[in-house]
Amino acid sequence: MNNLTVKINKILLISNGHGEDLNGSLIGEALKSIEPNLTVDAFPIVGEGKSYKNKQISIVSPLKSMPSGGIFYLNIINLIKDLFSGLIGLTIKQIITINKIKNNYDIAVAVGDIVPLFFAYLTGKKYYSFIVSTSSYYEGKLKLPFLTKLLIRSNRCQIVFTRDQYTADDLQNQGLMKAKFVGYPIMDTLKTTGKNLHLSPEKPMIALLPGSRLPEALRNLQLLLQVCETLVNISSENWQFRGALVPSITEEDLNNIEGWQYHEGVLSKQINDNKVSVMVFHDAFADILLQCNISLGMAGTAVEQAVGLGKPVIQVSGKGPQFTYRFAEAQMRLLGSSTITIEDSQDNQIICEKTAHKIIEVLGNKEFLAQCVINGKERVGSMGGSLNISKTILSYNASKLTD
Repeated sequence: MNNLTVKINKILLISNGHGEDLNGSLIGEALKSIEPNLTVDAFPIVGEGKSYKNKQISIVSPLKSMPSGGIFYLNIINLIKDLFSGLIGLTIKQIITINKIKNNYDIAVAVGDIVPLFFAYLTGKKYYSFIVSTSSYYEGKLKLPFLTKLLIRSNRCQIVFTRDQYTADDLQNQGLMKAKFVGYPIMDTLKTTGKNLHLSPEKPMIALLPGSRLPEALRNLQLLLQVCETLVNISSENWQFRGALVPSITEEDLNNIEGWQYHEGVLSKQINDNKVSVMVFHDAFADILLQCNISLGMAGTAVEQAVGLGKPVIQVSGKGPQFTYRFAEAQMRLLGSSTITIEDSQDNQIICEKTAHKIIEVLGNKEFLAQCVINGKERVGSMGGSLNISKTILSYNASKLTD
């Protein structure tokens, strides 16, 4: 051993999915805030890497969107669609690319499951793993696939970051002492912008979270609007509905929702003597989550964030490909008591009636609402995760000596 510390100049972030890209981009942003001279590039394996682009992090991987959005493990049909859309060809291109560029970087950070871990291993460099896509909360004890175990136990894998303390404790009990929980980056996006949501403080506000991928998100929005309609029909409460939409849902899409009128950010519908109004925003996600009393969720990351804020979430299962009953049920196991999933049904009216009654029941249960705050801290955690992970990576490398 000599006395030279390892100097890190270039880091490659590797991720595979919308939520994984978001976490990776937040870690990248935090790394550069600590060390402005660092080169931080991204290698998104699924989708278009929008989260990285939004934070001006350079993308160095071949890009192509797949029908499943990377969530083909829930449905063999989605895998078949991906294969017909060029999944194998894209994977081969990505493997060729990672081998060409691997010597440009000092370390890699894998965010996700076995796939980014495998690509990090291919770099031949030391790497860090953030196994954000799994948790011991799913089954009580984490049973990782053999290859995943092999890769996180490799001497080149420096630290295994987890998405919650429970998983870190479980992995340490299984002998993986390099497992750590230092925070969950997605909570760092929830900073108020001061957007005026035109709320009356005395009236309950319901957040609509239809997801991020089209055309699924638009179908989800239509179902959530039907829930709003049903709720106004069965209750005399003065409800406030605020929809958090992705920019890809356009004004033309909103104008074309059957049975609803759209004008200047408001979807409305007359029902007998009642008028249902749903105000929608493309740029107020954090504000809506921070100020809502309850969320109607048909999303992955957004539901996790709502739970982290201590909000109750009612999940309405859709037709997929991403947000299905199976996905919602798995998310309920992950996020605990804060999430309630409405039973699957082919009849949308039955789903909407059950959801509406559940909203009224939940908001009337003060003990449950208080438990949601405690559960959110335990299952998801507070802000600061991206900075904590970045500091841990940089300080760990600074403390290591070269051979």
